[in-house]
Parts: sequence; structure tokens; C-alpha cells
Amino acid sequence: MKVLHIVTLYILLMLACPAPILAEAFDEDAWRRAVANQSIEKLYAPHYQDGKYFNPWMPMPDKTFGRFLKWRFSKSAPYTDEEKKYKAAVIPGLKERILGLHRDKDFITWIGHATFLIRLRGQYWLTDPMFSDRALLPKRISPPAMPVEDLKALNGPISVLISHSHYDHLDVDSIKALPHRTRIYVPPGLKAYIKTFFSGEVREIDWWENVEFTGGFKLVSLPAQHWSRRFRQPTDSTLWASYLLASPDVQIYFGGDSGYFVGYREFGRRFPGIDYALMPVTAYDPRWFMHYNHMNAPEALQAFADLGARVFIPTQWGAFHLGDNPSGKPALDLLRLQRSRNLDPARHPIFAIGELMVLRSAF
Repeated sequence: MKVLHIVTLYILLMLACPAPILAEAFDEDAWRRAVANQSIEKLYAPHYQDGKYFNPWMPMPDKTFGRFLKWRFSKSAPYTDEEKKYKAAVIPGLKERILGLHRDKDFITWIGHATFLIRLRGQYWLTDPMFSDRALLPKRISPPAMPVEDLKALNGPISVLISHSHYDHLDVDSIKALPHRTRIYVPPGLKAYIKTFFSGEVREIDWWENVEFTGGFKLVSLPAQHWSRRFRQPTDSTLWASYLLASPDVQIYFGGDSGYFVGYREFGRRFPGIDYALMPVTAYDPRWFMHYNHMNAPEALQAFADLGARVFIPTQWGAFHLGDNPSGKPALDLLRLQRSRNLDPARHPIFAIGELMVLRSAF
């Protein structure tokens, strides 16, 4: 009933307040200075107290319902027709390509949003599986590269990485449809919830914890600058994370969902030689409201540079309209930066949905 009351209140307020209010000003230079002053040591500090998780290197700004309403009633920035209409390209026949032409190759392929399918030495890894038409309320704009049922045709075990509890990253229907042999890795606080609808193996791993596997594989949970909430789950009662997946051949960083923070420099120092970085670029407008939790295109590229990684792959654009900016604008921003900075497209590819990149173990 509480959810219904909130939604009803929001609709009534939208109807009662047709005139937008002025957005807050945002100082990009001040924000960058604040990030530069974040403490690397606090990345290792305790991050749970009084039933809530938090980012010890920088407190999150006020996220009250009042500020949410202020955002929703603020006038958004103008966008061009190109920015409003730009969509991710879609390459069909992903299952057939995986089982046919690429059946013996390691690869990364983009299913859509933050969902990537990775194969390493015959083992499959799936990030933040989201195959549904809606992320609670927002409707999907671009289809997933394949239906979730196609995963059952894959030969080999599937491991799932969940970065946090938000609906566009933890989708109940998608998880329910996963093959029974699937195992899931989650941040602390999420196991009990997932076990209410998923009967397979679920393991919690906290920041800086490692899971080692036979064959020289290693999974490391790493900090991210974000937050968590679901209906019937209090704010920040479950943790958020990014991950490093390392095989004897390649290292892949999955950024989950995050704002720009000091952690990327530390990850690059602790784990040199990252090959592929899956970096979130999504919902960054308006900056005054979104800057702490979401990176814009320049910040995502700076985070990639901090990591010292070899290939930058943007995530979370094109599937859902979550901020003010159109869902395709992050890709356009990145393409513009490619041109203005003369960046190598081979190191900064903009994936199509269903695009499959064969992994290289040596650069």
C-alpha cells in the first residue's frame, strides 16, 4: 500500500504542478576538486553501520523524496533531435553465432543495458541480467540481444554477477528464468532476498573479498560509488559493488553502476593489466542531482584512464530512459569525444546490441 500511495502522490503532484521549477546550478570544477580530495585509505574503511551501508570516502548528498520531486519538476536541458532519436543498433542471431561461428572462442557480447555475456575457457559469466520489458516503471526502448530462455542452450556453467538492488540491475523475472545450474554472486545483504525466488547457489562477497576457482580464475568484489533501494527494502540496507573477473588469459572489470570516485585509481594500482573495462555511462542529467551516482562520458573515460585498462566498453545506455538525458545520448557523447580527442575506436568501441567481441589474451 505504501508503494501505491507514493505513486499516487507523485501522479497528483505532476498534475497539480504543470509549470517546471528552476534546476539547481552545478559546479563541475568544484565537483572534480572534491573527488580529487577523496581518501584512498577510506576505500578500505568499514562501510556498514546501524543497519545501513555507505561510501566511507564521501557521504552521499541528500536523496530525500523532496529532492526527487524537485528533479522531476525541474525543467530539463534541451536536447537535439539526433540525441532524442539515437538508438543502439541491433545485430540479430546471437545464439546461433555463439553456438556456431564462435563456439570455441572466448568473447564478450552485449545483451543490453548492463547485461553482458562473457565466455572464458568454456565458462559463462552474465552481468546484471535484465531481459524484461520494464525496469519497474520505465519501458524498454531497445530489445535484449536474445531472450533469456536462449541461455539454456549454452554448453557450460553460468555464473551471474549482481552489482546492486536497483530494478534495472536486479530483475526478478530474469533471474527466475535462468538455467538451474546457474550460481549468483551478490553484494552483502542481497542473498536472503534472492533466495526467496531463486533456488540455486547464491554467494555474498564483500568489497575486497576474493573468490578463487579451479583453473586459475579469480573474482574480486570492489567498491562502487552508488546506493541501493527496492520497495520493501530500506535505503542502503544492501550493498553495491563492482567486480574484477580474472582468468589466466584476461582481466575484465565490470563497473556495475557508479559515480566517478577515487576507487578507479586504486583499482588500477592494485590490479595492473586490466584488459577490458565495462564502464557505466547513464542517467547523468541533471548533473546537480545525478553526479554522485552516475558518470557522464568524460568521467567514464577518465575512470577508464585511471584503471589503466586497454579496451573501454560503455554500458547502460540505449535500453531505458532513466535520467533527463535521452537513452542514446551517452553513445553520441562518447563518439564526439572520440573525434575531438582523436581516440582509437578499436580501444573505445561503441557496441551494438548483440555485438560479439572475441577476447584477445595478449595486446
